[in-house]
Amino acid sequence: MEGRERRYLALWFPFLPLDRLRIARPDHWARTDGPRAMVESVRGAMRLVCPDEDALALGLNAGMALADARAQEPGLAVFEADPHADQDWLERLCDGCARYTPIAALDGPAGLMLDIGGCAHLWGGEAPLASAVTDRLVRHGMRARHALAGTAEAAHALARYPAAPAPDEDAAIRRLPVEALGLEAESALALRRAGLRHIGDVAARPAAALAARFGKESVDALHRLLGLADRPLRPRRAIAAIMVERRFAEPMGSTAHALAVLAKMAVEAGDQLSERAQGGRRFEAIFFRSDGLAFPLRVETSQPIREPAAIMRLFEERVDSLSDPLDPGFGFDMLRLSVPRSEPLAPSQLALEGGKVPPQDDVAALVDRLSVRAGRHRIQRLTPRDSHIPEQAQLALPAVESRAPASWHRPGDPEDPPLRPLHLFDPPQRIEAIAQVPDGPPHRFRWRRTLHEVTRFEGPERIAPEWWRAADGALEGHGRTRDYYRVEDARGRRYWIFRHGLYGGETVRPDWYLHGLFA
Repeated sequence: MEGRERRYLALWFPFLPLDRLRIARPDHWARTDGPRAMVESVRGAMRLVCPDEDALALGLNAGMALADARAQEPGLAVFEADPHADQDWLERLCDGCARYTPIAALDGPAGLMLDIGGCAHLWGGEAPLASAVTDRLVRHGMRARHALAGTAEAAHALARYPAAPAPDEDAAIRRLPVEALGLEAESALALRRAGLRHIGDVAARPAAALAARFGKESVDALHRLLGLADRPLRPRRAIAAIMVERRFAEPMGSTAHALAVLAKMAVEAGDQLSERAQGGRRFEAIFFRSDGLAFPLRVETSQPIREPAAIMRLFEERVDSLSDPLDPGFGFDMLRLSVPRSEPLAPSQLALEGGKVPPQDDVAALVDRLSVRAGRHRIQRLTPRDSHIPEQAQLALPAVESRAPASWHRPGDPEDPPLRPLHLFDPPQRIEAIAQVPDGPPHRFRWRRTLHEVTRFEGPERIAPEWWRAADGALEGHGRTRDYYRVEDARGRRYWIFRHGLYGGETVRPDWYLHGLFA
């Protein structure tokens, strides 16, 4: 990997919002004709953000006020911009380009960057690979421009700033305008005023003089563009150490058949994990459709596993829980199974009498299946936290996230009744309470419009505030002392309530809160 030559393929979609709308909403698109543009509100005024080719030919540019554009072209059809939908669409395109290389990254709001240095030979060279990528995008309805270069910055610039034909890549880069450096508009204008209109003009000047006059960022941008400095590419998905692929000459039109192939790939991935004495904690399967779209499915486990049956059980749960079924469209022509996260997994000793799976593995398998079906944040486990504030003494974390075992502290004698309730309110609920003396226990209190007469009480248990914290997120009036009481009303129901603040020293009138219920 370190010795191979770096080569990058940049893809730029100049009409990404319009192409997305035409593909995703064809009925909405067919209602209009003529020049079209996307608009959004900028400081209270509607402005064009993405005019199409017909609008550009009429002199309508991005940033123009909609009123001025309509005055110039009354037949202009406009659509409201949706940056979030555009970002989601670009991410789907990036996932689809992962069929060509696992190192695919987002490149700005309307571009992709592919590192093809180690995979171009699989397609017959750089040019055939670039043609295959752009042809598939065009068939999908996307208008794209591409460029190849030895650095990501050069490929980015060549795709967005077409220049006159050049004998080689270096000459083409030096013919680019100074805007290709990616500097702020003021810096690019300053370079032009100094007579530096092209990258070659800037490269001919001493670096020290450029840094002194135009800032160090201009020199850094120039060095990255010319390949004198390197900035690593951040792929959208981390490269997994274990990856299994299947390509098909004829697309598969059945999801069940694709899952059957995925099961065979899980066996191969399990064998690779076994050779490494590891188990997977996260598995990802990507179903590539022949029309260029990709459908990634991810599952996580609370413990490392490598059994193919267990892996497929989770993927089947994931497919069954999809709100939109896994649609093969015109067929899947490629499948990829990767293990982005793995941990050591030693062989386990099974019972001699029957080889039954240990009970803790049964619980872990149940947690995994529930987390896949309901969502990783729906199934949680409580872990202790080093805090004496009751509602902050534990954290609710996803159950699939494994952590080192921790012991829970239980105050008092284990044989005595619990001093703390099992059910806590977070945040504590405010009540109206009356005490016979200012620092005494409550005589009666009102909670949820019901009056409770206190017949017995225990306490107080004083808990001082965490003075090192700037605020108490649960209650108003942070930094106050709490006096907790275990009280019982006339019907025998027990409550855990506290007075928030000390008379005189911390507040004039302390508030009362109900924090928990005893069983």
